[in-house]
Amino acid sequence: MTSNPPPDRYKAVWLIFFTLGLGTLLPWNFFMTATRYFNERLADPTNETALDRSALNITTLERVSNITITTPKQNHLQAKFNNVMTLCAMLPLLIFTCLNSFLHQRISQKVRILGSLIAILIVFMLTAVFVKISFEPLTFFILTMIKIVFINSFGAILQGSLFGMAGLLPASYTTPIMSGQGLAGTFAAFAMICAITSGSELEESAFGYFITACVVILLAIVAYIALPKLEFFCYHVTKEKTCQSNEANAEHETKINLMNKGEEENPNGREGVLSTTDNSDGKEPSVIFIFKKLWPMALSVCFVFTVTIGVFPAVTADARSTIAADTSAWSGYFIPVSCFLLFNLCDWAGRSLTAVCMWPGKDSILLHILVIARIIFIPLFMLCNIHPRQYLPVFFSHDSYYIVVMIVFAFSNGYLASLCMCFGPKKVLAHEAETAGAIMAFFLSLGLALGAAFSFLFRELV
Repeated sequence: MTSNPPPDRYKAVWLIFFTLGLGTLLPWNFFMTATRYFNERLADPTNETALDRSALNITTLERVSNITITTPKQNHLQAKFNNVMTLCAMLPLLIFTCLNSFLHQRISQKVRILGSLIAILIVFMLTAVFVKISFEPLTFFILTMIKIVFINSFGAILQGSLFGMAGLLPASYTTPIMSGQGLAGTFAAFAMICAITSGSELEESAFGYFITACVVILLAIVAYIALPKLEFFCYHVTKEKTCQSNEANAEHETKINLMNKGEEENPNGREGVLSTTDNSDGKEPSVIFIFKKLWPMALSVCFVFTVTIGVFPAVTADARSTIAADTSAWSGYFIPVSCFLLFNLCDWAGRSLTAVCMWPGKDSILLHILVIARIIFIPLFMLCNIHPRQYLPVFFSHDSYYIVVMIVFAFSNGYLASLCMCFGPKKVLAHEAETAGAIMAFFLSLGLALGAAFSFLFRELV
C-alpha cells in the first residue's frame, strides 16, 4: 500500500455515493409525494365526490383541485393515509436500522447493500403493476402499507450499511449520501409535477411515475457493482482493514506484556491482571462503548428528524392557499410546489452546503443549540392556514408566511442533519468508524420514527 492515497478520478466514488444516497430515499419519497394517486384510489366508489378513474385527466386542474382543496369530507382511509403511511415507514426503518447496527459484522456488506437494492426494485415493480389492477379501497390500503413496510425495512439496511461504508472514507464522503437523499425528494416532487402537467390519465401517469423510480434504483445497483473496481475506494477500505489489524496486534502485545509483568510482580494475582485488561483483547469495540463517544451527535440528528417528520407531511400537506381561488392553477400546484418541491430543494441545498462549509465545528455546542432551536417550527406550521382544523386559530394565513417558514425549516433540516452525520464517525477511532456510522444511521431512523408517532398528536392539535 502506498503512503499517499490515490485521487478520486473524475469524482467517480463521490458520484457513486451520491447515486446510492439517491437510491436510499427515492422509494419512500415516491410514495410520499404520490398523494393524489393514493387519494383517488382510496375514494369510496359510492361517494359522489369521487372521480371516475377512467375519466380523470390530471391536466384538468379545476377537477384535481376539487379533490385536494374543496372536497367537503374524506373517508376514513383517506383521512388517515398520511399518518399511517408515515408510521408504517418509520417503525420498520427504526427496527431494521437497529438490527443493522448489531449485525453488520455478521452479514457481508455486499449482501446487505446489493440485496436491499434488488428487493426494493422488486417491490417497486409490483407497485407499478398494481396501478393497472383494480382493488377495493381497503384492500388497496392494506397492500400499500405492506409495500411501504417492506421498502423501508430494506431501505433501513441499505442506509445503515451505506453510512457505515462512508465512515471508512474521508468525512467529505458522507456529504454525497446526504445530498443524494435530498435530491431524492426533489426528484420525486418534480416527477409528480410533471405527471400533473403531462396530459395523461391518472393511471398512465402513475404507472410512468413508479417505472421512473425503478430505473433510478437500477442505476444505483449498477453504481454499487462498479464501486469495488475504483482504486480510491479500495485504498481506503484496505487501509481501514490494515489499521484495524495493526491496532489489534498492538493491543494483544500490550496485553501479553501486562500479563507477564503482573505474573512476575504477583504470581498469585494473574486473574486480577486478566480482569483489568479484559477490554483490550483485540475484539471489535462494543456498540455501547462507541456510542459513549458520539452520543451528542447521535441525539442531535435524532432530534432534527423528530421535529421534521412530526410536521412534514402530516401537517404541512394540509395547507391551503389564500391568494388563489380553488379552481385556479396555483391552487392545484400549491402543495406539490410549496410543500414537497420547495422542501426538498431547500433540504438538498442544506445537505449540499456541507461539502464546502462545516460550521459550527464538531466540538462546538452551538451546533446542538441550533438543533434544539428547530422546535419552533412545530407551532409555526400549526398556526399556518392548515385545514381542516379544530382548536388553534390561524395566525399566518398568507401563502408567503408558509413559504418562508418552509424554506428555513427545510434548509436547516438538511444542513444540521448532514453536519451531525459527517461529524459522528469522526469522533471515534478509525477502526470504529463503520460501527459509528451504523449507530448514527440508527439514531437518524429513531428520529424519523419518533416524528411519525408525534405527527398524530400535532395534526390532532391543529
